[in-house]
Amino acid sequence: MAKKDRTGNRKIREQRKQFKIPELGYYLIVTDTEATERCFFNGLHQALPKKVRDRLVVKVVETKTHTMIDKCLELTSYEAQYRIPWIVFDRDQVQEFDKIIAEAENKGVRAGWSNPCFEIWMYAYLGSMPAIKDSWTCCAEFGRVYEAKTGQKYSKADEQIYGKLCKVGDEEKAVRIAQQKWEQCRRERKTRPSEMYPCTTVYELVGEIKSKVDFIVGEYGTV
Repeated sequence: MAKKDRTGNRKIREQRKQFKIPELGYYLIVTDTEATERCFFNGLHQALPKKVRDRLVVKVVETKTHTMIDKCLELTSYEAQYRIPWIVFDRDQVQEFDKIIAEAENKGVRAGWSNPCFEIWMYAYLGSMPAIKDSWTCCAEFGRVYEAKTGQKYSKADEQIYGKLCKVGDEEKAVRIAQQKWEQCRRERKTRPSEMYPCTTVYELVGEIKSKVDFIVGEYGTV
């Protein structure tokens, strides 16, 4: 029995030695949707240059809205020194939208929220963020513009959505548009996320991840 225990312990130690800590960070993204955010962020990670992808993890976990923060903290407790926790979710019909964001920030979890929905962020890739308050209307209008740009119907479960947006749109411009909308809301003295629309902070998360490419370029001169 003792021999079996020693063997088991040795295997665990070997597995730990083999595990390579991603030096550019482990982005843990907890969301309350079934597909859209997962497809987008998985696509973003796969689109990164290999030298960046090998040194940076983007993991998307799906759960219920009211358990996002707890799930994020639970998963962050493993190797907490390098996991970077985010929750990503929409205003939509969430009753305690502002409260969830405030609680997340108080607990050290970044919040990538969108008002009215995640599609308003993807809208920015296509050149604008129209003033739409209702999530259903926003999804429908985004789908119409997306089809006109790509010739394809919009699907929330499209695993290639990120690549398609980058192909027909402009990511750097999307970040600028989203930041400008956020700043405009603040100038208008809108301080609660629930009253800030169209608005999203997902651009902060995307911009931060993409900055890792600039880091590698600066370090090696090419990717």
